[in-house]
Amino acid sequence: MELHVHEWGDPAGPPLVCLHGVTGHGERFKRLAEERWAHRRVLAPDLRGHGRSGWDAPWTYSTYVADLADTAAALGLENADWAGHSFGGRLILELAAAHPQLVRRAILLDPAIQILPHIATQNAEDSRRDAVYADRDAYLAERLDPNPQTPRFHVEADVDQHCEQLPDGRLRRRTCQAAIVSIYGEIAAPPPPPETLRAPTLLLYAPGYGLVRPQQIEEYRAALGDGLQVVEVPGMHMVMWDAFEPTATAVERFLAAG
Repeated sequence: MELHVHEWGDPAGPPLVCLHGVTGHGERFKRLAEERWAHRRVLAPDLRGHGRSGWDAPWTYSTYVADLADTAAALGLENADWAGHSFGGRLILELAAAHPQLVRRAILLDPAIQILPHIATQNAEDSRRDAVYADRDAYLAERLDPNPQTPRFHVEADVDQHCEQLPDGRLRRRTCQAAIVSIYGEIAAPPPPPETLRAPTLLLYAPGYGLVRPQQIEEYRAALGDGLQVVEVPGMHMVMWDAFEPTATAVERFLAAG
């Protein structure tokens, strides 16, 4: 499947493909692309089951990797830098294992390398309900109440980009809940061996959230050696929101190093 792609920046600039997390959408990279990466060609697809891309099953790693390869080919990308947040980070690991020639450099933003089974189960159970909200404030409350440090304007932009209004006035998030449930099962499975990631890699994570575990970092250090840079940022999981400046700066320095 060729995915719906959001694009910003210089069409002639070096390409940077950005992958969002589960329940997300490509436009979550809009501010980074416009304010900090404008000299690049920034491409952010809506993954299968999300946003304005197709929602059809199956929702497996092999399908998601095939979608990314098909979309890269359609965009004329033979070798690009890839940045992935959460599930998007895990997809970069899967893509690098299956199609290493496509990944020039990897940027993992608080990646869901492998989540614990009981957490995956709880998240999947919570995702079985339809993502419908009484109004805009209800969506904002779901995002902000557990994360009061998140700047409100990020979530206000998110609800406008990611929700559609139903005839009765309620808002529905543009996600296929069956896909979300399936993805949580996938993220609980073991990732490709760290040795399959042969591209220079930036691993940026929020220790306050705890998604990336110390053992995982050490495994990638052992496999990549000097090819791995590790950066800690404050805040919680949405590093593009909670730690916008440190995240943008770390990515810029990594890419500028060549």
